[in-house]
Order: sequence, then structure tokens, then C-alpha cells
Amino acid sequence: MRRVPARGPRPSSIARVDGIDYLDLEQHLGYALRRAQVAAFDAFHRATAGAGITPPRFTALIILQANPGISQSTLGDVLGTARSGAMLLTDWLAGRGLAERRNRPDDARAWGLYLTPKGERLLDTLRRRVRAQDRRFAARLARPERRELLRLLGKLAA
Repeated sequence: MRRVPARGPRPSSIARVDGIDYLDLEQHLGYALRRAQVAAFDAFHRATAGAGITPPRFTALIILQANPGISQSTLGDVLGTARSGAMLLTDWLAGRGLAERRNRPDDARAWGLYLTPKGERLLDTLRRRVRAQDRRFAARLARPERRELLRLLGKLAA
């Protein structure tokens, strides 16, 4: 059995341990997906090291860039979080100067979320780093395998 090399603290890691019988555990889709998710998150964290950016924060930055003026409620819907979670995330982004709330031209009582120039610059840097790390992470797969995996995961997530 091959042992996974140590890569620093990984509290949610699911490493293979020599001498342990896993019976049919690896045949369970959820277990295999979780092991792959942990490895993917590890790659993501290497790409974003020092930026204080988590996967939900990264997703929020991308959604804000692609959808300027989006409401906080809609952002929460996209992220699958409660209204309070979306507010905390928005406060975090605004507190670091990455996003701002502005009045919406179509409704004076509401406001939309926008990336700031600082948020745009950070996201551009992070996107390059995450894409490069993603390519390294997925290098174990041939291009058609990667496309097929993404297609299959999309079916499972629908």
C-alpha cells in the first residue's frame, strides 16, 4: 500500500494508512468524492496561500465580477448559504476593500454588490494561480478524462 506523503497540517485529510483494511470503503462514491475533494481543496489552498481566501470567498469574488450589482440575497442563493451567511461574507469582502455595496439604480431602497479595483486585482491574480494549480492537480487525467469527469460531476450535482 502506498502512503500519502505529509504536506503539512490537513485536519480534514483522508490519507491512506499502511496496514489498515478499508474493506469496500473505496467503492462508496461519497468516500471517493470526499477524498478527491480534500485533495482539490489542498491544491486550492496552495494556490491561494497567504490571501485569506476560502473556496466560498473565491466563488463570491468570481460571481461579483461576472454579475456586477448582484444582490446579497442572490449571492447567498448562488453560494447555497443563508441570508446571514451572505451578509457575513459581504461584510468580510467589504471590510478588506475587495467589494462594496452601492445603491441600485432600479430600486433606491436596495443596493448591489460590486468588486472594487483592489478586488479585481486580487481576483485576477488568484484566478491565474488557481487555474495553474488546477492544471497541475488534474495533470493525472488525460484531457478527455477531465472533460468526462466534469460532465459526470455536473450530472451528480444537478
